[in-house]
Amino acid sequence: MLTQSLYHTFKRYRTLQSHTISALPIVILMPHSACNCRCIMCDIWKDNKNLKQLNESDIQSLLDSFKLFGTKQILMSGGEAMLNPNFFTLCSILKQQGLKVSVLSTGLSLKKNASALIAFTDEVIVSLDGDEQIHDFIRNVPGAFSKMAEGIAAIKNIKPEYKITARTVIHRHNFKIWSKIIEAAKDLRLDQISFLPADVSSHAFNREVLWSSDRQDEVVIAKKDLQLLEEIADDIVSLKKQTPNFIAESEQKLLNIVQYYHAVHKLADFPYKKCNAPWVSAVIEADGSVKPCFFHASFGNIRTDTLSSILNSDKAKSFRKNLNMNLNETCKRCVCYLNLSPRTNPAA
Repeated sequence: MLTQSLYHTFKRYRTLQSHTISALPIVILMPHSACNCRCIMCDIWKDNKNLKQLNESDIQSLLDSFKLFGTKQILMSGGEAMLNPNFFTLCSILKQQGLKVSVLSTGLSLKKNASALIAFTDEVIVSLDGDEQIHDFIRNVPGAFSKMAEGIAAIKNIKPEYKITARTVIHRHNFKIWSKIIEAAKDLRLDQISFLPADVSSHAFNREVLWSSDRQDEVVIAKKDLQLLEEIADDIVSLKKQTPNFIAESEQKLLNIVQYYHAVHKLADFPYKKCNAPWVSAVIEADGSVKPCFFHASFGNIRTDTLSSILNSDKAKSFRKNLNMNLNETCKRCVCYLNLSPRTNPAA
């Protein structure tokens, strides 16, 4: 077992150096293209009518590549992944391969799927946008908070140690109640919470057309409020010191949210980020498209080629070799970066 672990670590180092994927610890799957929320900061729901979803054959076709690359963790994302009618069948296939399955969810369908989530997945990450009033407003779904709360309680009542965490996008509509979001997370019996700023400048989240400045202004924290944001962020850093494990981000990453919004207003550079996502992970969308991360263009499609051949195609290797994250505008503005050390086991 130790020999296998060392060999996998070696392959991850080799991937980073050669730009040829020989190890791929994390894969993000989007089982379903639609969403059951209508969030202010996201456009995924606007394309609900054009349904796309992964099927059992798609998942089966990936298993050889997962084995070849020593994949450890599968993150089910969306949209809302559980809208796929065969979602738990897909999870079962993955679990049978010894893979850790994590689920990103709006939280609306946790209650009815509580037992299945415990049986076929390892953790859930819910989207938490505020206290009850603000959360429902941002999600544009009446009762969204209470449904999520009931679902979390249902899971915890069956298996208290089952891991449920939250992810929060901080923006114009909730930054003033940042501390209340943390209180809400504790009241919900969540195990941890993480924060990131709102992406307003990429094609991710179903934006075929980039947002206009007016649309961005609906989400971006206003210039006149940046001083208040700084003060609030300082308070959150103090809370981080009191409960260091409950808030996932480091103190610096929390302050980077402030710098990010200064940069959006051209008052600072975007925060420096160290990211190796294209070397350690891949995103497979509901139509089978394969991307190096959420924000860059597709390399190919698993319905026409194997994942391994797509990721090590000339196009993909050239992308990784020539990607300079300090100069690439998409990377500079990225809000959701990943930096995974070759020694880190994401399935731990």
